[in-house]
Parts: sequence; structure tokens; C-alpha cells
Amino acid sequence: MKKKITLKQIARELDVSISTVSKALRNSIEISEDTREKVQAFAKLYNYRPNNIALSLKNRKTKTIGVIIPEIVHHFFSKVIRGIELVANKRGYNVIVGLSNESFDKEVINMQMLANGSIDGFILSISKETLQYQDYHHFIETISQGMPIVMFDRVVNEINCDKVIIDDLKGSKNAVDKLLNNGCKHVAIITTKDYVSVGRLRTQGYLQALEEHKMIADSHLILKVDDELLSEDHLDSLEVEIEELFKKNKKIDGVFAVNELYAIIAMKVARKLGLKIPDDIQFIGFTDGVLSKHATPSLTTVSQHGQEMGEKAADLLINKLENEDEDEDEDEHYETFVIETNLIERESTK
Repeated sequence: MKKKITLKQIARELDVSISTVSKALRNSIEISEDTREKVQAFAKLYNYRPNNIALSLKNRKTKTIGVIIPEIVHHFFSKVIRGIELVANKRGYNVIVGLSNESFDKEVINMQMLANGSIDGFILSISKETLQYQDYHHFIETISQGMPIVMFDRVVNEINCDKVIIDDLKGSKNAVDKLLNNGCKHVAIITTKDYVSVGRLRTQGYLQALEEHKMIADSHLILKVDDELLSEDHLDSLEVEIEELFKKNKKIDGVFAVNELYAIIAMKVARKLGLKIPDDIQFIGFTDGVLSKHATPSLTTVSQHGQEMGEKAADLLINKLENEDEDEDEDEHYETFVIETNLIERESTK
């Protein structure tokens, strides 16, 4: 059996554009008869079969961007969507948002559904389940069929596409530096399992800060939370885990949490145990959301600049869509754009 081939490979082999191949396979009169016959014969020889995920191609623009996010209630993702919409609307594009709910299957289904003639390209943040499975076939297939992707926040090196990230390691290191410079001697971290790239990088920043302050990392002060505890039904269990961390390590005087929710719950536990914030214990969280501003006391946070991230992602994708007719047969160039974080100081630190 002959190996299956993609539109992009046919275009390269015949030295024509992806758009020409797509039109030729549909017998478009825009393409010469000779080119149509050549493309169709080549496609038949190599057992080409059109794929649903490739139907929104250069020859039929929808002027619509598909956005896939892991969760809708997260303040950070709402800010990113706002940034995407601002740029998209300014440049004459619409936005459709799909929700993966941290599920690999839902992520794949959403991409297949939106790519079926509805959109021109994707902006997405990868679901935790996809990161856990390390199965990226749906991204590879989408890109190979000529539909561009821009990843933001949660990205993987294995996929060649434009990416927009923040410097998670540096942002975390700066946060832990702040706690240590404020006099904290026993700083705990509440983080995710390592397969989530942002959690892993933020943990590395924590460890790097300790090392530079000539402090030895204590494994008992590192709490890696199971994903299921983030759902509304399991927040009580998360609170119990954090309370156990405090009770077993009574010297904790600083906490760095890799997201806003972990930090808010940890402050609640501290108050429950009679600790005064920030006199007895100081807190810093990641993501500057509504909870951080209105918590009691208000939470010092690392700002991710979600709107700026969304604006940059939208510009990268639309630039790719509008320039894709130029230099089609040259190797693709991809950019990883890093947005700097900054520390917003509030009442949870001295």
C-alpha cells in the first residue's frame, strides 16, 4: 500500500501552491486542464484522501479565526480572548471560541468541527489531557494541510508553529526572590503535576530562586496538586491538602502558588489556622485576576498580560493568513514571542 500524502506534499512535489492543488482536485476552471490532470494523477498515485480538518483552505477564506481554550471561567483566558477579538475585529476577522474543558477528545472534536469550512486558522492553548498523553497528531495534521496554528501559554516544542508565551521561569523566580528578600526562610510552592509545561517551568523558577539564595530545596514544601482537585466539586479536598501541608510544616512563612486559585485557598487555610497575613506568612500567586484584587487581604501576583498575549497571537495568525500566498514553496519561518511578566504588589506581602 502506498503511503498517504498531504496537500502540502503534493504542492511541493509538483512545484505549485497548496491553493492550486486544492482547486485542481475539485476540477476548478481557474486551473489549467494540464495542471488539473497532473495534480489528480499524482494524488491518485499516492492514495490522497481529503481530510475534514483541511477544508478551510486558501481558495475559500472565511475571515474567521478559531480559538480553542481549556476553560472559560479562568480570568487569564478571558483576557486573552479579549485581546484576540480586539485585533481580529480591527483587521476584519471574526472569532469563534471552542472549549476543550482540559479534554483531549474535546480538543480534537472542536478542531475538526471548526476546521470543516468554518475558519481559516487556529489560536489555541493545549488541554492538560493532551499534554499528559503527548498526542499531538491533530495539530500536525492541521498544519500539514495548510491551516496555520498559533499556540499561546501552554505550548509544546514538538509542533512547528508560531507561539506566544510568557517567561514563566523568570516570573516565578522573581516572585520567590521577593518572598526571600522579604525575610521568608521557609517558602512552600503549590504547583501542578510536571506534564503541564507552565507549572513545570514555574516550579523551576522557584528552585532556581532558592539556589541563588544559597537555600536547599525541601521536598516537603513542594505540593503538586492533582488536576481533579481544581474542579468545583473537589475544592474542599484541595483545601484539606493545603491544610495538611501547613500542619506538617509549621515553619512555613511564605507561599508561592502557580495560579490564583491555589493562592486564594492557601490564604483561606492560613487564616483558618490563625496565621496573620503578611506578618506570619506571605503569599504570591500567578495570574492577576479578579480574585487577587478582591481577596482579603488582596493578593500579590505575577501578571501574565493576557490581553497583550491575545493581541500578539491574533496578529501572528492574521499575518500568516494574509501573507501565505507569498513564498509558498520556501521553508516556513516560525516565531516564539515572549511577553515579560511583572510583579503586582498588594497586601499579602510586606
